[in-house]
Amino acid sequence: MSEEKTEPQKDQPFRFFDNREKYLLFVTTTSEKSVTAEKVGEELKFLTPNPPALRLFDAGVGNGAVFSRVLRDMHSRFPTVPFLVVGKEISMEDTRLWLETLADRFAEHPQTIVVMTNLYYAEAPWLEPKNPADREKLEWHDVALDGTTAHDFSQEIGKLGEKLNRGWQTRSSPITGNPLYVTPSVLVLYRRDQAFAMHDIIPRKGKFDANFDLIIAAQPYRSRTDAKFKVKKVLGPLSDSLSVNGRMIVVQSTGHDPGMEIIRKVWPTEEPFATPRHILINTLKESFVESGNKQYSIEGTGDDSALFTYHMHALPDEIGSNIGTSTLLAAWNAAVYVAQIDDERMNEVLQLGSYLDATRSVLQRHGGLWFQDESFVVVRRS
Repeated sequence: MSEEKTEPQKDQPFRFFDNREKYLLFVTTTSEKSVTAEKVGEELKFLTPNPPALRLFDAGVGNGAVFSRVLRDMHSRFPTVPFLVVGKEISMEDTRLWLETLADRFAEHPQTIVVMTNLYYAEAPWLEPKNPADREKLEWHDVALDGTTAHDFSQEIGKLGEKLNRGWQTRSSPITGNPLYVTPSVLVLYRRDQAFAMHDIIPRKGKFDANFDLIIAAQPYRSRTDAKFKVKKVLGPLSDSLSVNGRMIVVQSTGHDPGMEIIRKVWPTEEPFATPRHILINTLKESFVESGNKQYSIEGTGDDSALFTYHMHALPDEIGSNIGTSTLLAAWNAAVYVAQIDDERMNEVLQLGSYLDATRSVLQRHGGLWFQDESFVVVRRS
């Protein structure tokens, strides 16, 4: 899941993912990132890279944990193939964390080009804003790294803070509260000693075709949003950016897990997951029919391939008759994070204290805490 940091105004709707502390606690106390990366890695065996590069797009990089794991997997499978990888992330702090994961990637796989952008879903795969005025404002940073070791690259990448401070400023939408970019920005990173060999792969401003071999769409939208919005604003545009035989893996929460049991003990009628995959898939298929596009098929829709779980990290002796407060708080945080409960509603129950009793009973019943995600794959045929 990708957290996006903004400061909501009093007259603007509050977005759950704007709370960075909950996000950081969630990603450090659960296996969500590693399990998601493993699920994405299952798609790599279906890829047949075409010259000049294998092209990957991550539709919400977050702190880079999934992205970096997938790149390591790609290197193990395609060690001599150049990589062109593009990531969308609007959060300045997450982009900063993402940058810190890249040094060893440039060292192990020299012919790697990493592109970062804060553009919208309908723009990011093409690295260009749709609005002419925004195209005029687009900040394009081409950064050739001079080092040859992971330490060298880490030192150079660490000096890019000024570019992030300028290019990744956000404002809040007066309608939805979602973060919007102030300045559309693209940051292109590659090794200078590989620039000659990768000359025809390095993106140039105003001259970039998407054509991605693999797209990662892991939790790219709020779960409560309706299916038509998710398809129109996110999954539809991303599908358009696939290459022939390209694959897009979509991952979202199901709510069929102990985490949701905690939520319903506190809010019995809560239904945060508005679009189970079958609804989302049907809406996506309808959009393909309406557009007359027969190129797409959808795979991996059965439970055996679609469903997977991740866990909260906890030692076996932490889940017993006397569960520590820190473990209870971590479990509660994970449950409300996944269910996207806003702070106003949480503050009401935090004053009562019964939320800890609810969390304790669920953890003891299941011997821990786990969450269920579901996935499916959109394939663009020739």
